[in-house]
Amino acid sequence: MYTEWENKKDQFKVIDLRQAKGNFSQGLFRQADQVPEGSGLQIIQSFEPHPLYEAMKDRGFEYHVEEVKPYEFHIWFYRSEAKPASGKKPFGPAALLNFPIIDKNLGRIAVEFWDETWNDERHYLSYEMRLILSLANAVGAGRYRQAARELVKAYIHGIDSRAFDDVFELIAWNQGIGFFSSQIGPSPLFGAYKRIKQEEAKGTSRDAIKKRLMENFGEKNQQVKVL
Repeated sequence: MYTEWENKKDQFKVIDLRQAKGNFSQGLFRQADQVPEGSGLQIIQSFEPHPLYEAMKDRGFEYHVEEVKPYEFHIWFYRSEAKPASGKKPFGPAALLNFPIIDKNLGRIAVEFWDETWNDERHYLSYEMRLILSLANAVGAGRYRQAARELVKAYIHGIDSRAFDDVFELIAWNQGIGFFSSQIGPSPLFGAYKRIKQEEAKGTSRDAIKKRLMENFGEKNQQVKVL
């Protein structure tokens, strides 16, 4: 609870992200991983960074947030347990960082919309099913970059690759064989799927496949990254 570590927060390292450029999350997480149990970080941002909360909680952090003035949020993360990230959600919504550049209020709305869509507990469909639907919708809209990210997230989160067999069969049915051959086949989306199937056929462990997916279809892949 916040009251148990409130008197320590003035000792936390301060990281001001208001002028940060590009996808700063990986650098931030590397710093967070070095924080010992019983210490923490103070983040300053122009909007409430909902996507950070789950990622930091996954690393053993609690948090407290205050809006000290309009468009200035201070978030204190306290590490109550030093543990490595589970890796279940490898991609953060990095593209949301573009919206505050346009308008700070638009940035706030975009982050809150993402939080409502992906984290609200009222949803009937499971997180895994919503990832599959998001993948299919992204393909229908021609957003193969997003679709590839959803596929990687779904596999890392535990989806059986046989579910992807069904998805691609339905895509071929709905979009047509010619479209599938010229647009889907050469895409990083299908490349990630093929890598999964090939590695599984060789008997590669799921953990090793997840690692290779992130190496080849993660933020370093220019066709997959969003910033």
